[in-house]
Amino acid sequence: MAQTCSKLESNAVVVGIDVSKDHLDAAQYPSGDLIQTSNDTKGLRTLLRWIGRQHAVHVVFEATGPFHRQLESHLAKADIPFSRINPRHARKFAEATGKLAKTDRADAMMLARMGALLEPTMSEICSAQQSALRELAAARRNLTRDRTALLNRQQNLQLSLLKRLTRYRLRQIEGQIAAIDQAISELISTDESLSRKRTILISIPGIGEATAAMLIADIPELGTLENGQVAALAGLAPITRQSGKWQGKSFIRGGRIHVRNALYMPALVAMRHNPDLRSIYLSLTDKGKHAKVVLTALMRRLVILANVLLRNDRLWEPRHT
Repeated sequence: MAQTCSKLESNAVVVGIDVSKDHLDAAQYPSGDLIQTSNDTKGLRTLLRWIGRQHAVHVVFEATGPFHRQLESHLAKADIPFSRINPRHARKFAEATGKLAKTDRADAMMLARMGALLEPTMSEICSAQQSALRELAAARRNLTRDRTALLNRQQNLQLSLLKRLTRYRLRQIEGQIAAIDQAISELISTDESLSRKRTILISIPGIGEATAAMLIADIPELGTLENGQVAALAGLAPITRQSGKWQGKSFIRGGRIHVRNALYMPALVAMRHNPDLRSIYLSLTDKGKHAKVVLTALMRRLVILANVLLRNDRLWEPRHT
């Protein structure tokens, strides 16, 4: 179910929900009513009945990985609009309002108040396929981190036993990564729309199968956003720093850091093999730009290019000069 961004009704009740593994703590704003239920099917039914007594409701909760998915699914089935909030943004809001105490009920009330004051954009429910892709992509990132850590430790090992065990674990990890890549590929292949997205993405020099799968899994909005929005979502939009006559250097911040990290190597490849991006690279280096600034610019151009091609449903082609 796709939910659209809209303003809250003037008499809307905002429900903030603090999600944990075992419990759901909910608070209504402005009434201040509270309820706690178990984070399971029975508890969710009780919570939805409690929420459903209101005429107009907007639910706000933090993204908590696997713990919020069942709540999200039940809200979507009940046709209750909701916003999935970045936990860092929620904490900043709490600090800004002077609410430093952190309890489940206090967090629920803080989220309800945040929803009422800021009116965050309504979120879209992830399909079962998209959720599976996201989970597989997260598992792949974890395995990749484990592999990097093992390779670093391997350089300092002295005992033959530990060296042998490390080699064995590395082979295990490589096999698991290969299995996940296969599962991701098969999942994308079963959906015509996702398969088309992959075809478009891998037509871009610098983006391979693994990066294309990551973009499909972690930025499902790709192809539906404005260029500035997709750059900000990937944490690649420059943030201006200016106060009075003082002008500081712009920098990047926030966004989905794993997306930004995953675009690092593709940008290096594109710098050499994508003629359009290579011309940008040469232009920036000729102007004396720092290497990190140049690479960040290429990463930003790469994700914007992917967004434009998906939006226009066309394959990459070199520009004709």
